[in-house]
Amino acid sequence: MKFSESLKKNEQFRFVYNNGKSYANKYLIMYVKKNGLDKNRIGISVSKKVGNSVVRHRVTRLVRESYRLHENIFNSGLDIVIVGRASAATVGYKEVESALLHLSKLHHIIKIYFYDED
Repeated sequence: MKFSESLKKNEQFRFVYNNGKSYANKYLIMYVKKNGLDKNRIGISVSKKVGNSVVRHRVTRLVRESYRLHENIFNSGLDIVIVGRASAATVGYKEVESALLHLSKLHHIIKIYFYDED
């Protein structure tokens, strides 16, 4: 991820949870808060309710890869926390990618020139 850093500390996640705006769909929940920097900071959280560590890491990798491939279309200066839901454990990359882009559109954090195939 060229343009982004990771959120690592619990306080950073909690700040975005408590002060950010959230939208959800079937597979993901996305919290967004402006951070005043010139880059995005992204955090991915997948609960033990989703499955064992193999399943949780798979969901995390799918979300991270979806974001990485579309990183250039996101507006900068945001803290983004993405929470994986239990239903994301059984789906493939395309569904996770579609869910991520759907939530990004709801938050209006995608640049305007982005063209969607739908």
